[in-house]
Amino acid sequence: FEATTVEALATRLDKAKHGKTRALRRASSDTSRPLSFAQQRLWFIDKLDPGSPLYNIPVAVRLDGTLRQDVLEKALREISRRHEALRTTFAQEQDQAIQVIHAEVEVPLEVVDLQEFAPSQMEVEVRRRVEQEVLKPFNLKTGPLIRALLVTLGAQEHVLALTTHHIVSDAWSLGVLVREVSALYAAFAEGHASPLPALPVQYVDYALWQQQTLRGEVLQREVEHWKQKLAGAPPVLELPTDRPRPAVRGEAGGVAGVDSGFFRKSNRPMRWLRERGWSGKEGGRTFRCQK
Repeated sequence: FEATTVEALATRLDKAKHGKTRALRRASSDTSRPLSFAQQRLWFIDKLDPGSPLYNIPVAVRLDGTLRQDVLEKALREISRRHEALRTTFAQEQDQAIQVIHAEVEVPLEVVDLQEFAPSQMEVEVRRRVEQEVLKPFNLKTGPLIRALLVTLGAQEHVLALTTHHIVSDAWSLGVLVREVSALYAAFAEGHASPLPALPVQYVDYALWQQQTLRGEVLQREVEHWKQKLAGAPPVLELPTDRPRPAVRGEAGGVAGVDSGFFRKSNRPMRWLRERGWSGKEGGRTFRCQK
């Protein structure tokens, strides 16, 4: 929060490029493969609640036009080959979790045909099947940690659902995954090779870099900083909610839409924000409000 404008933030980022932090490079194959700090958290949570679907990350896309299942399977195999994270499982070695990268992992593809359903029932059944797929557990030890579901609605209409575990992906990753599967499918359907450039590093390289960078005095300094910042913080944030907090946390949720009129009411959104006093207070700025 010290850099309160886009310009100031960009300046700080430029300076950070010339810092003393070691560069991220491809690790040799015989190097130990630790988990990143984020992966350690997810691995620990899975130990407490094995197979919980809470950290399954799904995405579903509707496909229009003729679909060749063999080409889709080839694209999924190439995605698995391209990204080591999708060929990774997790093991425990001397009380430490490590990443195990397999030479080859087939992406499971389940195919469901719903063409016999009436149109009024088809969308309901698609949603049910996709939700069912999302709730299936993953086994971090045996993998695979990605799977696909292809639902056929008609000769020219399909739904492809991809589900991964959060320990090997996130929401941003799924956007990349969908774009790359699309590019690979288009190329393979025409008999071409993969158009995607080789990856200079993999996630395991980042995990190793993070563990080697944040250790010893550097890590201790960061930990002490946040201990001081969070000293005296309440163990539970008691917000004035409309209902009492349950004794046991539930996982039910929903989606609520909010229309702020941000772009609809004005072709000058920054001016629109200023007129309503959304910036300039408590050190806030318009770019932070937009975010």
